Amino acid sequence: MPRQERLSESRGARVRRPAEAEALPTAAMAAYERMRSDIVRGVLPPDSRLRLADMAERYQCGVMPMREALNRLAAEAMVAYSGQRGFAVAPISVEDLRDLTRARVLLQEVAIRESVLNGDEAWEERIVVAQHRLARTPRYLDEERRELNPLYDTLHREFHTALVSACGSQWIITMCEDLFDRAERYRCVSRTYQPKPRENQHKAIVEALLGRRVEDAIRLSQEHVQATCELALRAMTAQEGDGFDRGVSGFQEAAQDK
Repeated sequence: MPRQERLSESRGARVRRPAEAEALPTAAMAAYERMRSDIVRGVLPPDSRLRLADMAERYQCGVMPMREALNRLAAEAMVAYSGQRGFAVAPISVEDLRDLTRARVLLQEVAIRESVLNGDEAWEERIVVAQHRLARTPRYLDEERRELNPLYDTLHREFHTALVSACGSQWIITMCEDLFDRAERYRCVSRTYQPKPRENQHKAIVEALLGRRVEDAIRLSQEHVQATCELALRAMTAQEGDGFDRGVSGFQEAAQDK
């Protein structure tokens, strides 16, 4: 089967991270995947201590598999380790968010451009279906408490993967997914702010892709990433009591109006 077909044959196929080439034993892998998901979704908050015995009990595995899982997460910078504190969820910061956003913006240009140039009918179908499913799914389980909907989060990730799935490079797809997961930690921070629905942004990106309007698709995708950054910055600076940091300017309107 040609490489391009392998990349695009399944809408829901999970793209494996390169670090997974040497799989952990089953118990350690199960703990790793559950803990990684909890870190990404903010269930385990930034800077929270991860005591080995407590985590082994929480994720129902032995101490050794849990240590392997934590070491794996530390290698991915999802977990930090120090001799004094032991393991802890990696911190978040304004500086890291800006750096992460810049990386995503730069990578989006390559991934979107190549997908538009290489995308076939199967790719078009994937992005249309992904956008439709996402638009029909509520963002929150409880709007008042800002309780995020895990299904929405899953479909949101699948949507963004579908956009770049025709780029022709497994490494680019993998990097896009990894950066998306890291940005998801900041999106969870911004749950205290309820933006106006952003599904119109998703729709606009899809329309540009289907119309093969390369520059429009790149611009809209980059603005979408920047708008997420803006919302997270607002939440983080408000929590610190310092007011709204306008260091990443020009995207507040994109977050609200698109």
